[in-house]
Amino acid sequence: MRQPRSLYRRFRDRSVAVFAAVATACTVLTGCAAGSGTDKPAADTPLPTEVPPGTTLVIADQQERFQTALRASGELEKLPFTVEFANFIGGPEILESFRAGAADVAPVGDVPPIHALAAGEDVPIVAAYQTDPLGIKLAVAPNVPVRTLADLKGRKIAYADGTAQQAAVLRALDKAGLSTSDVELVRLQLADFNDAVRTGQVDIAPLNEPRLTRFLRTPGATVIPDSETRDIYSGLGYLYARRSAVQEPDKAAALRALVAAFVRAFHWTNTHRDEWARIYYVENQKLSPDDAGRIVDSLGEFTFPRLDQQLVARQQKTIDVIDAAGELPREARAADGFDLRFDEVIAQTVTAAGARFEREKQ
Repeated sequence: MRQPRSLYRRFRDRSVAVFAAVATACTVLTGCAAGSGTDKPAADTPLPTEVPPGTTLVIADQQERFQTALRASGELEKLPFTVEFANFIGGPEILESFRAGAADVAPVGDVPPIHALAAGEDVPIVAAYQTDPLGIKLAVAPNVPVRTLADLKGRKIAYADGTAQQAAVLRALDKAGLSTSDVELVRLQLADFNDAVRTGQVDIAPLNEPRLTRFLRTPGATVIPDSETRDIYSGLGYLYARRSAVQEPDKAAALRALVAAFVRAFHWTNTHRDEWARIYYVENQKLSPDDAGRIVDSLGEFTFPRLDQQLVARQQKTIDVIDAAGELPREARAADGFDLRFDEVIAQTVTAAGARFEREKQ
């Protein structure tokens, strides 16, 4: 494989406003020609397997996690095509890069693909992974008397559109029989959640590690018990791609190879937990060894669900929760957001690697 080229510097100085200008030029319903297509490949059309010389995929990474996993596991050098990486912060920026034709595929949580569908973008999911569904907890500001989901009524809750935390809040309200009108949703950036709940600017914030442990060092800080919040977070993450990339035979074959490498790389993190914590969270993300360990423990084992109707139904449930809260601009169907042809390579790779499709029941 040719030496991968990083696009980080190329994109680092481009603001979201630049991509927004491209998005404005493309109508939301039709999308840019580079980002979406009208002719979807038939569900029974086999994926090509031969990657022609000169093929390149641009991966829109987040915080360099995917590229670090590929590199640390040895999978990057095995890829039969050239890889370029562009580093972004969050699903909305990645979606703009797809619209601009600047990226082909990206790792993302379960909520950004929903907002892409609702915006009329054609970015099918080509692989999935599952981490611990207890990885997000509802943090309670110091000395605020909230112990159950019913106690959320009338409270200020930190909220970030288009994120897994958004879905967690909406599921929590739904589970409690509450609506968004029963609480005050305070729209913030995820990076601001910790300080907002620690200082009492909000009463509740959905936090994951390492922010959660740091928050709990605050005197009087608590979390709503897992017995109450179980099932508010899916733990699902995806790889999704531009439809036009899936339609091009050379890129489709490369995506097929990338999906296999994706499974093997993150299964490698399962079997090399200490090494992964050091390489990525300590050396790359500059966290302390203690924080790195907490994050790895909170994620638990990576498993790799089949791309099948069961997974589509899970995604539809999340869509329904967000839509019922009035947080989608138009109807979205989960079935429109998957390319199930990639299930074959997932099944083959998970079995060969000794990974698992599902987590053990808790």
